[in-house]
Amino acid sequence: MTTAHLVCPKCRHRAASSDANFCTRCGGALRGPPCPGCATPSETGDRFCTRCGAALKPGGAAGRSRGARVSWAAAGIVAVTLSVVLVVRLAPVARSPVAAPPSAPSGTLGPTSAVDLGAMTPRQAATRLFNRVMRSVESGDEAQAQLFLPMAVASYDRIAALTLDDRFHLSLLHAAAGDAASALAVAEAGLSVRPTHLLCLAAAARAAAMGGDAAKARAHYRTLVDAYDEEKSAGLPEYAAGAEEGHAELLPVLRQEASDYLAGSR
Repeated sequence: MTTAHLVCPKCRHRAASSDANFCTRCGGALRGPPCPGCATPSETGDRFCTRCGAALKPGGAAGRSRGARVSWAAAGIVAVTLSVVLVVRLAPVARSPVAAPPSAPSGTLGPTSAVDLGAMTPRQAATRLFNRVMRSVESGDEAQAQLFLPMAVASYDRIAALTLDDRFHLSLLHAAAGDAASALAVAEAGLSVRPTHLLCLAAAARAAAMGGDAAKARAHYRTLVDAYDEEKSAGLPEYAAGAEEGHAELLPVLRQEASDYLAGSR
């Protein structure tokens, strides 16, 4: 694979960095998924590995195929509904103008945005994409959410060390995509670091419920309720009010959600 000069196959823009995964002009994928057999990188559009010949999966860091669509029915609708509650309640985050799809000819997120994801830190870019997906979910715009979800999920792979708040956001993205198993795994990885983290507990409980594991959902919600007062006073940035990453307004909503679930599952 040639890495000296990456050219976007979608808009033909030349990437500023050979390490880029996505085009800073149109948001298109610059790389294909790694081979599931030998981990060799691939080019966008490749169907088989050039090293071992294995069939390439249509997902991975560079994005997912059109077949990997957001599930907006059955279990998936649960994720969307829960995500809407989160978006409405999220404490202040940096809001940007609603952007056009990445296929727009100007601007990195469309003509209404002058944001260059390549100029951001990995976490800033991931947060921007997370907000973009959540706004689409909140407005019921399936097409926009589906368009940005693969890039949003992949953006968290570029963060060297995920914080617990990062894991909370990434779990929500997986849930919005209908992937309950990944949503649960990401949230529980956060809980292995801090077992009483309220946001990860809520995300894990929701993912477990979405995946049909009522016992695990109940266990996570019970921990949330029992640990709530002490954990809330721990002073973590994500529990604060007013800060960009703060979710103070969301915390009582999550406690009520947990209490309602526990009462209803008796």
